[in-house]
Order: sequence, then structure tokens, then C-alpha cells
Amino acid sequence: MDLRHEAFCFADRLFYDEQQENGAPVEDFTASLSAPDTGWVTTDRGGWRVVQPRGLVLPAQGWQIRVSAGLDNASRVLAQVYESCAQHMVTYRHLRSLLTLLARNSKYASAESAAELATIYPVDHHELELVLADLSTRLEGEHGPDIPNALRYGDGPLYVRYGGFVEQWVEHNGNRVPAVRKPDGRLVPEKREPAFSVPDWVKLPACLRSSIAARNAGARAQFPYRMTRPLHVSTGGGSYLAHPRLADVKAGGDQVVVKEARPHAGLDESRIDAVERLHREHEVLSRLAGIPGVPRVVERFTVAERDYLVTECLPGTSLTGWLSRNYPLTSSNTTTADLVAYVRRALEIVAGVEKTIAEIHAHGLVLGGLHPQNILIDEDHHDRTSLTGFGTAFDAESADRPAMGTPGFRTPADRSGFAIDEHALAALRLWLFLPLWPLAELAPDKLRRIADFVDRRFPLPEGYADAAVAVLAPREGPAEPAPVHTELDHDKPDWPLVRKQIAEAILASATPARQDRLFPGDIEQFRVGGACFGVGAAGVLHALDVAGAGRFPEHEHWLIEAVRREPPTRPGFYDGSSGIAYVLENFGHHDEAGKLLASSARLVEQTTDHSLESGLAGIGLTLLHFATVRQDNEFGRQALTTAVRLAEALETAAPPGTSARAGLLSGWAGPALLFLRLFERTGEPAWLSFADQALCRDLEECIEADDGSLQVRDGATRTLPYAGFGSAGILLVAEQLARHRPDAEAGDSLPALRDACLAEFVAEPGLLNGRCGLTVALAASPDAHHPSRVAAIDRHLEWLAWYAVPYKGGLAFPGNRLLRLSMDVKTGGAGILLSLASLFDGKEVLPFLGGKPSSPTTGH
Repeated sequence: MDLRHEAFCFADRLFYDEQQENGAPVEDFTASLSAPDTGWVTTDRGGWRVVQPRGLVLPAQGWQIRVSAGLDNASRVLAQVYESCAQHMVTYRHLRSLLTLLARNSKYASAESAAELATIYPVDHHELELVLADLSTRLEGEHGPDIPNALRYGDGPLYVRYGGFVEQWVEHNGNRVPAVRKPDGRLVPEKREPAFSVPDWVKLPACLRSSIAARNAGARAQFPYRMTRPLHVSTGGGSYLAHPRLADVKAGGDQVVVKEARPHAGLDESRIDAVERLHREHEVLSRLAGIPGVPRVVERFTVAERDYLVTECLPGTSLTGWLSRNYPLTSSNTTTADLVAYVRRALEIVAGVEKTIAEIHAHGLVLGGLHPQNILIDEDHHDRTSLTGFGTAFDAESADRPAMGTPGFRTPADRSGFAIDEHALAALRLWLFLPLWPLAELAPDKLRRIADFVDRRFPLPEGYADAAVAVLAPREGPAEPAPVHTELDHDKPDWPLVRKQIAEAILASATPARQDRLFPGDIEQFRVGGACFGVGAAGVLHALDVAGAGRFPEHEHWLIEAVRREPPTRPGFYDGSSGIAYVLENFGHHDEAGKLLASSARLVEQTTDHSLESGLAGIGLTLLHFATVRQDNEFGRQALTTAVRLAEALETAAPPGTSARAGLLSGWAGPALLFLRLFERTGEPAWLSFADQALCRDLEECIEADDGSLQVRDGATRTLPYAGFGSAGILLVAEQLARHRPDAEAGDSLPALRDACLAEFVAEPGLLNGRCGLTVALAASPDAHHPSRVAAIDRHLEWLAWYAVPYKGGLAFPGNRLLRLSMDVKTGGAGILLSLASLFDGKEVLPFLGGKPSSPTTGH
């Protein structure tokens, strides 16, 4: 289960955001520390403050000291770090607020989000030993979460690892990752595995030998289970499928689930850590022993200060996975019989869950965390249901409440006791028939619309949806939120007005006073930067211009200053310098664009990724664009060199994997687009052959779905029809190849690729990850004016009303996971704006794809 987006939902009700600089009152650590004297330089970088002796030049890499702390002792620990580093004149960085520490150590934070409070950068072994000795005395008796990929020093919250001091990057498996330099000068990925490790060329300092010995002694105590597969890993620990190392009588040698909990880590909104939740789960499961659908406890034990709970492994897959395989409206040829069969199975699942919840209530307990991911469906035994995740359960007679929850299923403020589970059950009853449920929390007025659709589209018992609404509606105030109608709800929307309203919402969301982002978008902007094309300001400003909403010099100034302040560390089009340079060049900021491309030359040399999003395809198309608009043959030569590198890589491309790497952004459709543009520029037919070969490579990633359509395979059971990652992206490029070479091999797949764009239900509205991408791909096909295709396009446009949320006089749309609104190109309003400009005005939907004929829609 991917909880990354949930971790960015705490700071703001409408937008994904980090837990800092959002205007909320927080405990600012810097306020409690005396200001450094003139011999020090301080720099704020996101949630961190860096404190460094003036004039000191750090080595590029070395031994780092990481310091952790709990929320209760963080200020005290940080004060000791400050004093020690000031005394020894050592560079360090620390988190700026308690809120940021909580976010990095929350239950929803990723496993890679180490929960350190501070990192210290000693320049050599002598300084390392000096600071460790001093701090181990100062921090005696203090506590903090352990840092898994570092070596613990002493008994306090001190950890050591070898890594980079300054930013160094290298490409690895298609991603740019932090790097360290070997003695021969080569950059290699910095090891960031869960366990502590040392590069083979690095000598262990003498002061760490006792720590290594202690670690090795602990490792010799054999862990009683052999982990076979992680189910979920986070800062608080993880859940794993496992087998006993010996045929243990208690476990019977069967597969079990081992849950790990780290003390002081994985805090929830009530600041309860993973260990306390694990203890609570153990107590609850013991009380519920013998209830069908509740896992049996095998044992609980502690190893190396970590707590473990072992339970039987109940058969089945999550209800979320079951729905993705069985939901009938994702097929393009659903029949009435299909709907009847689905309703029968779904109602049986609801009944099974209700029965187990009733048994739990009979034991005086509230589950408190019911949601689809915690429900298992055993399809081999007539969809038998069972439950997991009992760490949020509590006594019904207590005043307790769940501190967290899944959006759409979490507990409203007006519920307590058994009513908490009844609310989640009512949400489940509707979710099974329209899984857009997070919208009901983001925009509560959507509740009645969801219920009406469920009643109208599925042959359900009379009053089924109304009964669910009666439970879900607020208990105080109006029985149901009043429906909010937008321009999209009209039978024939005024599309120019819709586009104007989308642009107004985008502009109203701008935060020019912030340095990290200008427009709110997907959580990726906090990883790749808020200036980039895909999820940042460059793409949004491009979309506003292309759609006719205008140019905004103050926002263009923000973009230029952002790049000057923090130059991109990636050369790609959607996530780095190429896309930003493209936009700046088109806006007339030629010097800034040229400097940005020149500064990225070294990064381009190191790039081997083939993709349009991050790699050579996007870089090559950018260079070709500069060659055209500047009439500069040098850019043309560089574009040609890049294309040759891609053609050579295509010949030795790795075979298809198990997870999706096909489509416009991530697959070989991106290089195919570059080959097509080179053919149009040079007239050399070999480029068409390369384009065909590249598209056929992406088609190897596709499988035939149940409805006969062709979609990209993503894992064992999931398929993707989308433009960015999926078959619609392949279709967009294959249609262009077919116009140049009708007999291309990839052209044989066009009908099945088009059929993948016809599904009635699409989870998200966006251009690259949702419904708008399917709409644009359908409109680009030669048969787009056929009545059946026009009807499909109109249906996609009609469904946009489902997602539209009024925002400051405009219209906004939710991004990934539907949890928060987004304004970016990849997932949000800017991408939808580009889609409508393409459909109604023939504008280029995305750079390098070219324009298209007038809209084939009926004007819905």
C-alpha cells in the first residue's frame, strides 16, 4: 500500500503540502537557539537549517553523524547538538520545527524518510571521534527512533553512516540518485538500503569498531522467522510475509504475517508510536480469538529493541485489488448480465464484512480503521472475507477515537463508539459501486451525486444508496450537503467559460511568496522541485499561454529566480532543466534558457535513461526545438547525437519487466516521438524504422484485457490505459507513425489501443494519468468523427463534472489519488486546460506532439 500521498495531506485541507511554511503555528527550533556569531553562516533549505563555520569547505563525502529524538525531547537534544558543534566548529543541519519532525516520523512517511533531527558533518576521522565522544556524554539517557541504514553509536540516539556531504548525482535504473565518488573518480549510487553498509573502498574509523562489534553480536542472535516478502514498510516498521526458520509447533510451519514496530517511530496524529499500536493490536486480537475472518495470534516477541507480532496469514487479496480486477465499468463492453453478476458478488462481500464487524461489536470493541485495503477477499472460497489492521481498535465504552484514517473512510467529528464503524461500512457500500470515494471528503456535496449514480447504473435493492447516505450525512446541520452545480453540470457546457474558470482557479492558487513552489500540484514537486514542467511552474505557465489565458510576467520572474536560486539537478523535460529551458525560450527569455541548457550539459552526458519524462527522448526533442527556433545547427547536431544514442540503446533494450515502464512519459513511445520529429526534419526513412521498433518495444509491455483492448501490464493483475504510463501514450505516437508509414508493424495494434480509451469509468481526470489523456488520444485517431467515437469523447467530457470542485470563483480538479486538488500538467488543472485547448481549438496538447484537426465532439 502506497501511503506517500497521505503523508502530504496533513498540512492543508485542499492541496498536497509539506509540513512546513504553511502558516500554521509551530514550535520553531531556531527560536530557542541563540543566534550564531559572525563566524557562522546559516542557510535555510526547505525544512532544514544548515549551520556552517564561515569559510569552511566541506569534503564531498565522508562519515555523517545522525541524531534522532522524540517529540518530547527534541528541543533538549538539539540544544546539545548546537553546543557541541559550536564548541568544535563542525558543520551541521537540523530540522526547523517540531511539525516537520512529526511529518518525517509519521505513520504515513515512507521508509526512506529517516527520522533524524540533525545531521553532523565532521571533516575527518579525528573530528568524528571528537564529536561522538562529546555528544554520547551530553545525550546520555536521551531517546529517539533508530535510523535503520546507520550504525548506532553507544546507547543514545547517535547513528553513523558514510555518504555524500554535498549533492552528487548519478543515474541508476532510470532514476537520478544520490552518489558518492570512488577513488578512481567514478560516481556510484550511494547505498541506502535498510541495513547499515560501508562502501568497499572506505576504511572503518577506529572509534566505530566497538559499535560494529555490538551490532554483529546482536545479528548472531538468530531471528526466528525468514522474511519472504514485504507487505508494507514505513518509518514505524513494516509487515512481512514470513515462514518460521524451524517447524515451530505454534506456527505449524505455515506462512505467517510478521509485524515489526520501532519504538518512538511511526507516530500517528495522536502521537502514538508504532510499538504502542502493535501492543494494542495484540490485545485486541487476543480478545477476538476464534471469530471467523480475524487472524489468530501466533506470538509476540522483542529483538534488538524492536517489537514483533506474528499472526496467521489469512488467504486472499485486498478488496482494493479485487475491485481493480472485477469492477465492470472499466470494460468497454459491459453488459447487463455483467452488472447483475457484479452486484451479487459485491453485496455478498458487504454482508461478510458486516457480519465480522457485528462479531467485533459483540465483544465490546470498535474496529476504527475499516477501509478497502484492510479487507481481504479469498476468491478461491466464494469471496470469503477477512479483516486485517486492528491497531486502531478500542473499547466502545471509552472516549477513544481513531487518530487517523483513509480519506473517505475516516471518522467524522460527529461520530463515536459503534457509529464509527457504521459510517465506514456505509462508505464501503457506495465505494464498491463507484470508487471515487475520496471526492466525498474533498467535496462533500458530491455525496448525493455518487448515490444517484449508484442507484441508476446498478441493479441494486431499492433504497440501497439512500440508506448509505442516511448514515453518511452529517448528524448536525443539513441532512445532506447542498449540491454545488458548476458550468460542467449543464447539458451543453459553455466550454470557453469552463476553460476560463480553470485558468482562474490556477491563478488564484499561486503562492509567489513561497520559494519551493508557485502552484500547488502533485507531491512529486517536493522531490524534483516546484519549477519543472510536469508538476511545477514551467508547465502551468506553458498551459496558460497555449490555452489563451495569457502571459504573467510576475510568475515568469518567479520561475527565473527559482532556477537561479536552486539550479535543477536533473536534465529531463518533465522533471528537470530541459522542460524549464523550453518554456523560458518560448517566452523570450533566451539568455536564461541558453544558460540552463549549457549548465545541464554534464548531466546530459551522464544520462542513459531513454524516457521523455527524465531522459534522452525529452532532452533530444528539446535540442531539436532549439535548433528549429534558433536556426542553430549545433543544437541540431546535439539532437542527432542524442537520437543515435537512443537508437543504439533500443537495440540492446532490456526485456519487459513486471511493472509498467511503457507509455509516453516512461516508455519507448517517447524516443519514437523523437525519431518521428527527426524524420520530418531530415526526410531520412531510417528514423521511421526506429520509431516503429521503439513502439513495438512498448507494445511488448501490453496485454489483451478482458474486453479485447490492449493495455500496459503493471504487475500481475493491473493494466494501465493512460497517456503518461499506459497504452494511450503509445497510441498518441503510433497514430502519427501510421500517417507517415501506414504499413508500420505497430499500426496493427491501433484498433485495440483505441478500444482501451473507451472505458466508462476512469479513476482520475488528468491528462497524463486519467480521463483527459484517453479523450485526447481518441480524438487524434482517424475515425474520431465516427458516431461511436464521438459518443465516447462526449462521455469522457461529461464525466469531468464529477471531479470539478469550485475554487475561488474558478474550477479546480483533484490530482493523484483524488485526495487533494492539483494545478499541474501531469495530474491537475493545467493538463485538463491543455486537453480542452487541444480538443476545441486544435492546439498542441503537449510539447512535440503537434496540433490536430478541429474537435470531433458534438459540443456537449
